[in-house]
Amino acid sequence: MEVPRNAFKQALREGRPQIGFWLSLGSPAMAEILAPLGYDWVLIDTEHAPNEVPAVIDQLRALEGGTASPVVRPAWNDLVLIKRLLDAGAQTLLVPFVRSAEEAARAVAATRYPPRGLRGVATIHRASRYGQVEGYLGKAEDELCVIVQLETRGSLGELEAIAAVPGVDALFVGPSDLAADLGHLGEPSHPEVQAAIQDAAARSARLGKPVGIFSPNEPEARRYVEMGFTFAAVGTDAALLRRGAEALLARFRGRG
Repeated sequence: MEVPRNAFKQALREGRPQIGFWLSLGSPAMAEILAPLGYDWVLIDTEHAPNEVPAVIDQLRALEGGTASPVVRPAWNDLVLIKRLLDAGAQTLLVPFVRSAEEAARAVAATRYPPRGLRGVATIHRASRYGQVEGYLGKAEDELCVIVQLETRGSLGELEAIAAVPGVDALFVGPSDLAADLGHLGEPSHPEVQAAIQDAAARSARLGKPVGIFSPNEPEARRYVEMGFTFAAVGTDAALLRRGAEALLARFRGRG
């Protein structure tokens, strides 16, 4: 048995645009519904969602065999949290709130076994198919993908240094936290925020570094794709469910 191929990482290397969807409800059923729909990637969030490792595993299982590669966001840039998600079978991680090259290097180190990193060694876990993947310890790194999230003006100021850290496969801009840091809390569409986002996309393109973003606002998400973001999450389960339910009720109440 071989280490599963990371189709998302390969797509980023080839520069192919990837359209994704954000899971925030912790629902394996939602992951199972999304799996065959044609999305390129699905984000399983543990930072701002009620997800712990067993729930993440259930969602990873639900996505198996579908079109969408799973991306998991740890709750923090933490060695133990990252180790647990990797052992659970996550191959692509979106590490939040990375502000410097040093913090980016720490995220990468958490995904590498010694002597190249600090990942704890276990031989029987889900990622190695409970020991059935021959040579897992030596091969796992090849299929791991590390994305670091830039969420402040300081992070964007360090974009080139962060992108240059060996093992950082892609960058990701967080519009909501960036807006807050720029003094526009709750206003990711503010012109100053949008200018910073566009600048980040342009600088990443000059470096040849894939860069991603998320927006549940369709016109805004389309604009990000046009800006040149390599991968974009264009919807979220919670927002889609709420808006759909509101619209349905409005039609029955005679308001739609």
